[in-house]
Amino acid sequence: MRTLALSILLLAAAAAAGRAQQWEVGGIGGGGFLSNVAVTGSPGSATAGFQTGAAFGAFLGNNLYGHIGGEFRYAYLQNNLQLSSGGSSVSFSGVAHVVHYDLILRTSRKNSPVQFFAAIGGGMKIFRGTGAEAAYQPLSQYGYFTKTQALKPMASVGGGMKYFIRRNVCLRTEFRDYITAFPKEIIAPAPGAKFGSILHDFVPMVGLSYEF
Repeated sequence: MRTLALSILLLAAAAAAGRAQQWEVGGIGGGGFLSNVAVTGSPGSATAGFQTGAAFGAFLGNNLYGHIGGEFRYAYLQNNLQLSSGGSSVSFSGVAHVVHYDLILRTSRKNSPVQFFAAIGGGMKIFRGTGAEAAYQPLSQYGYFTKTQALKPMASVGGGMKYFIRRNVCLRTEFRDYITAFPKEIIAPAPGAKFGSILHDFVPMVGLSYEF
């Protein structure tokens, strides 16, 4: 009898936990707008960085504590490498992959179809130069493009809004700032040149999600 009672209590607790947890899965897309860093210690002035490009991703969230939840996220970013000086610039094909977990702080849904949220977290960003290396590159007095990759720790901050189209279907608009050290492995400073150290990747996105 005691074993049966304990089993019933455990099953009830598991059922309650199952009802308390609410999962959300979705896909999202937008664009990445990266900051540039100054190139110093070389003749003339220049900037190193990345061009604007597309961003696509997916996420899995767990809404567990009312106003607090979390999301596992992945995004693919298409941003070509770039060096600029004066009126000239040179580019090199490049992509990046980001994997991170964000803590989500949100307003209560209640009876409103609109929910706002803030996000803060961290993970990793993999930068990849995918172009064809050449013996001569314009603006090589400032830096060089390389066909390699660099793995950087990443901070993620942002927020957004969810609009419930139906009971379990949401339209999401959101913004993330992915913050990393500048990947000097794939845009290598020329001898005597120094690059800035911090890179911001501003990523506005729109997507759809389903809660269950």
